[in-house]
Amino acid sequence: MKCPFCGKDDTRVIDSRPADENTSIRRRRICDSCKKRFTTYETVEAIPLIVIKKDNTREPYARSKIETSVLRACHKRPVSAEQMSKVVDEVEAEVFNKGEKEIPSHVIGEMVIGHIKDLDQVAYVRFASVYREFKDVHTFMDELKTLMNSKEK
Repeated sequence: MKCPFCGKDDTRVIDSRPADENTSIRRRRICDSCKKRFTTYETVEAIPLIVIKKDNTREPYARSKIETSVLRACHKRPVSAEQMSKVVDEVEAEVFNKGEKEIPSHVIGEMVIGHIKDLDQVAYVRFASVYREFKDVHTFMDELKTLMNSKEK
């Protein structure tokens, strides 16, 4: 491992311990040349997940897309950053727990919509209106009626 300070590769590990709930290893290192210490993290290299879009194109999975859509749906709503982060974490865990190499984007969308529905009704309707591509006011009203009926039960 190259030293980030002097660039020499005369470094050694002086301490190792589990990190991030045992999903990575934190290593404390020292450079034998300049004597400075630094930290590295070792994680398992995952096989990249591919998302199959509506038009059948494929692209690498990007957590940031879920984060952005949840943030937009919850904009100016009484939903904390922690709650939004929890939704993204839960959706991501569901996605990866499927154990698939490819996943259709609509499957991820349904996961997100399920979690947002429990979080905030307005955020849910916002997300659904974009995700389900409401064509007109009637489609929008149908979704609202479904939401209202599910809350009454």
